[in-house]
Amino acid sequence: MAITPTFSARPRVLVVGGGYVGLYTAFNLQKKIAKTGGIVTLIDPLPYMTYQPFLPEVAGGNIEARHAVVSHRKHLKHTELIQGSVTSIDHENRTAVVAPANGGENFELPYHDVVMAAGAITRTFPIKGLAEAGIGLKTIEEAVALRNQVLSLIELASTETDPAKRARALTFVVVGGGFAGIETIAELEDMARAAVKLNDRVDQSELRFVLVEAMGRIMPEVTEAQALWVVEHLRSRGVEVLLNTSLDNAEENNIKLINLPDKSVAQQFDADTLIWTAGVMANPMVRSTDFPIEPRGRVSVNVNLQVNGEFGVVPNAWAAGDVAAVPDVTGGLPDGTCVPNAQHALRQAKRLAKNLWASRFNKPLKGYKHKNLGAVAGFGQWKGVAKIMGIQLKGAPAWVAHRGYHGLAMPTVERKFRVLMDWFITMFTGRDMAQLENLEAPRATFVAAATPKPKPAAAAPVEAPKAEAKEEATAGK
Repeated sequence: MAITPTFSARPRVLVVGGGYVGLYTAFNLQKKIAKTGGIVTLIDPLPYMTYQPFLPEVAGGNIEARHAVVSHRKHLKHTELIQGSVTSIDHENRTAVVAPANGGENFELPYHDVVMAAGAITRTFPIKGLAEAGIGLKTIEEAVALRNQVLSLIELASTETDPAKRARALTFVVVGGGFAGIETIAELEDMARAAVKLNDRVDQSELRFVLVEAMGRIMPEVTEAQALWVVEHLRSRGVEVLLNTSLDNAEENNIKLINLPDKSVAQQFDADTLIWTAGVMANPMVRSTDFPIEPRGRVSVNVNLQVNGEFGVVPNAWAAGDVAAVPDVTGGLPDGTCVPNAQHALRQAKRLAKNLWASRFNKPLKGYKHKNLGAVAGFGQWKGVAKIMGIQLKGAPAWVAHRGYHGLAMPTVERKFRVLMDWFITMFTGRDMAQLENLEAPRATFVAAATPKPKPAAAAPVEAPKAEAKEEATAGK
């Protein structure tokens, strides 16, 4: 007998997405909405929120993977949680269609208010071979896989006798010179060199790291002088920094790079590791709604974080974070909207929750306004760059500022404590250098052991010598 899941019939605040905006919106509203007889429902394909600024450190072995995510069920105890994806929204009729993560049948879910918090996905381009050869750094799973891959390739190269295959295994390419790309290549370079120190069969000079950036500078969030310092710093560590350069082809792991704008071939080589961090785009599911969408594919909102279209405010509809075109009154992107980053998403979520609650009582709403106080980035142990309230830092002071900021920004006290303990232990023991193998096929060893072995073929019976053969043998004597 099939069991049909039941969902609350109370007036619902539907939160679409469980990232920064979804987690904080649900957390700040769940008890208040419950006291008024309603319920907050959060829908996300994953059962956790990922603190993405920590992904480079997870990939580099400084932070345990599970400590960089926040469990929805543990911290949203007064929220109705549904693991699945919202495939479409009919706001005129206040219904959403949900596809369960376990593959069950889609169902409709009614709501009173909706919060679009679906975030962003990795933005890619139609480059041949990218889908087959590349890996992003947007999820915790990608960070873990990347860490294991780098360490496994170093181990593989240590026993490889073919020079071409050895060089291919020890070549690591990162496309994208923003914060994610710079921190990723720096952390992986740090980890790879530490791993090579433990392996006598690989020399440090064999490691090759290549950073590819299409623009003429990296890290637009810091000053030009700091960006130049970062380039010099990476090059001093042996990282090849290629500016005004683009990935043209990656078929069969053959990396073809071209110069911009003349599109001449810059370099061409083989690499087993290609990491793509060249930007993000709003979750395309928003196009399956009846909300107004601006040219960049984001939901149009006003400063109060209300969905706002050609005919004014859309009642009972809210949006924030990377999926929303939030006006930035302090100056952000060239189109006057907020930069898609964690700093804005965390603060917008808190403002959205307050405004949604105030709207229930017809109280005045407050517009979102946040002046960026600066930026911090870590490049491995005791290395980093920062710009805080106009003060420029680099090296160890910037690294301390980076850890201080993100330690405070990490959601929930429980997760802060776990991350701080990871950092504390790493200061004395170093990075965790153990790679985990066969995560994609964990049952392979058991299946091999449990599969009956074929029985050896029975030996053919030995025939007795014929009488004629015996006589001939006797006659020959």
